[in-house]
Amino acid sequence: MKKFHSFFLIAIAFAISIFTIACNNAPTNDAYFANTEQGIQTGGVKVIPVNTPKGTFNVWTKKIGDGKIKVLLLHGGPGFTHDYFECFESFLPKEGIEFYYYDQLGVGNSDNPSDTSLWNLPRYVEEVEQVRKGLGLDNFYLYGHSWGSMLIMEYLQQHQSHVKGAVLSNMTAGIKNYTSYAEQLKQKLLTPQELITFDSLDRLQRYDAPEYQNLLMNRLYTQIACRMPVENWPEPLMRAFKKANHDIYIHMQGVDEFHVTGNFKDWEMWDRLPNIKVPTLVIGGVYDEMNPEDMKREGHLIPNSRTYLCPNGSHLSMYDDQQNYFKSLIAFLKDVENNKFTPDKKQ
Repeated sequence: MKKFHSFFLIAIAFAISIFTIACNNAPTNDAYFANTEQGIQTGGVKVIPVNTPKGTFNVWTKKIGDGKIKVLLLHGGPGFTHDYFECFESFLPKEGIEFYYYDQLGVGNSDNPSDTSLWNLPRYVEEVEQVRKGLGLDNFYLYGHSWGSMLIMEYLQQHQSHVKGAVLSNMTAGIKNYTSYAEQLKQKLLTPQELITFDSLDRLQRYDAPEYQNLLMNRLYTQIACRMPVENWPEPLMRAFKKANHDIYIHMQGVDEFHVTGNFKDWEMWDRLPNIKVPTLVIGGVYDEMNPEDMKREGHLIPNSRTYLCPNGSHLSMYDDQQNYFKSLIAFLKDVENNKFTPDKKQ
């Protein structure tokens, strides 16, 4: 027993010495611990305090990939989350493009204050600037989808000097045009009987009625939002719908994409588009809920821009015309980064 006991102690001592040597000789990489929260790795997550007229709140961000090209993503809604951008992970990092998820205040992993006075466009513009500073981004790229593009157009009116390039995805430059086109789409895509049902429920404001939701989701959104049956919509997209803050969406937009009754209902950017001087990609879909002709006009009015409409895409072209969408997006980012960007000719 004593011999066994001695052998056991020797074995433990030997193992400890090997472990110590291994630790002491392990390669170190100081860059591994750069830009961390108090020296702790967080998987790229960084929480940024944002000052508002109603106090300071925290918003959530997460860095994906590493590269010279750095892109901050502004999600749509308003009131949705970053989740539906997860498809970007399959395309951008392998191209050496670093990007940042960001849940705007009130949604997802960020704080969710209840004060509705916070849900307005000027405050969100200031929030983006505080997030930019918090992430230490300069000479970077701003990408916005839908409402996120609307936010970028406003942001660039004030903070353009920090931005190397901008992507305006699936967004027109005026709500008046948008609502007019949405009405045209409704008339075109619904049968006469479906129109009667839709409009009658609309007048009664029975937006939660199964008949209304069926027409909205299965007859309209599957043709102009994401061109596939709802049951086939990708999980990150469905997750974003489930996590959406409908209070923000209704306060700023309305009950759905066919009702713009919120506080940005009078928003127009057309006459200010020429102020955007940075290289810009205007990208959308031929079957988008945004009028493709309006997006062409948008690109025409931005002097240093390129316009691309995904031939098979709708409002979520990053899903229903994925190959064309990401090919165009990546080409734009690399062209600007490599000083090879040439804008479309303006006639």
